Amino acid sequence: MTNEQDEQKMDRCEIGDEDLRAALREMKSYVDITEEDLKKIYSIALRHARERLSRKISVEEVMTREVISIKGDADIHKVSSLLAQHRISGLPVVDEENRVIGVVTEADVLSMAGVGRGHTFKDIVRHILGEPLPKHTVSACLVKEVMTSPAITTTPDADIKDVAAILNGKRIKRLPVVDSRGTLIGVISRADVVRVMGDTN
Repeated sequence: MTNEQDEQKMDRCEIGDEDLRAALREMKSYVDITEEDLKKIYSIALRHARERLSRKISVEEVMTREVISIKGDADIHKVSSLLAQHRISGLPVVDEENRVIGVVTEADVLSMAGVGRGHTFKDIVRHILGEPLPKHTVSACLVKEVMTSPAITTTPDADIKDVAAILNGKRIKRLPVVDSRGTLIGVISRADVVRVMGDTN
C-alpha cells in the first residue's frame, strides 16, 4: 500500500465511542475527560500533525548563501586548494556573470591529475604540495574540460523534500541554487536537509 493510499484510508477512518472506551480501558488508569472531548483533542492533534508534515520548507530558508565557486578556466591547483581549504567535495563552476555552467568534484580533480583509482584526494593534494606521485603527472586541464555540465541545480522556492529526492537519487552531496537567470545565489547540501527535516519531527 502506498503512502497516498494510507493517507486516504486515514482520512476515511472515524473513531467511534467503542474505540475510545477500548483505548481508555487499555490505559488502565482513570482519565477525567469525556469521550467527546477526547475525540475533539484527537481531531485537533491530527490536523496539527498533518499541517506540520505537509508544510513546505523552501530551499531559500535553509540554503547557504556564501558559496565558494570557481571559473571554468581555473586549473587543478586552484580547484584542489579550494576543496582542501574549505573541506568540501565539490564546487559550482560559474561564468563571468556568475551563472552556473557546471560542477567540479574531487573525482574530477583526480581525473584532471591523471590519478588512478588507487589514489585518494589526499594523494593529489600532497602531490600539489610537492610530494611525488609515482607514475602520474599533473595535467594542465582546465575546469571546463572535466566539469559535469549542465549542472543539476535547484531554485530558492523549491521544496526541500524535492531536493532531498534529487540528492538521494543522483547520489550527490549538494546542489547549487540559482535564480531565474541561472545566477548562483546559494547552495543546499544533504546536511542542510537532514538538519531541517530533523527539526520538523
